Amino acid sequence: MSPLDTFMFDWFGDTLGNVLLFNLILVAPGSFAAGHAVAITWRPWAQIVFYTALLSATLRFFDYALAGGELWSIGGFLLGWAVQLAVAAFAYRLTQVRLMVRQYPWLYRRKGLLGWEERH
Repeated sequence: MSPLDTFMFDWFGDTLGNVLLFNLILVAPGSFAAGHAVAITWRPWAQIVFYTALLSATLRFFDYALAGGELWSIGGFLLGWAVQLAVAAFAYRLTQVRLMVRQYPWLYRRKGLLGWEERH
């Protein structure tokens, strides 16, 4: 094992390749869908915190069951939670902007990818 993989296993419960694989390929699409679902139903942003915590717990189980990582790795859980929260927050904001601009075109116009502004 390389020194980087040793560090990753000690702190996050698995190697860098597996952490990236499980976080970005396996669980991130579900996190994006969760952020989109919360935004499209006009629910508050704080709900994605709970949903991404559940996804991060699922991520730890997948890492344990499929790659032999540590199940009870707090660092791995927090890293997965941060990544999934970032993905879900991006999806939430992207969907929220699209909904605001589409539903109230006389009040707002898109300003960049993640923002809107009032029409004058």
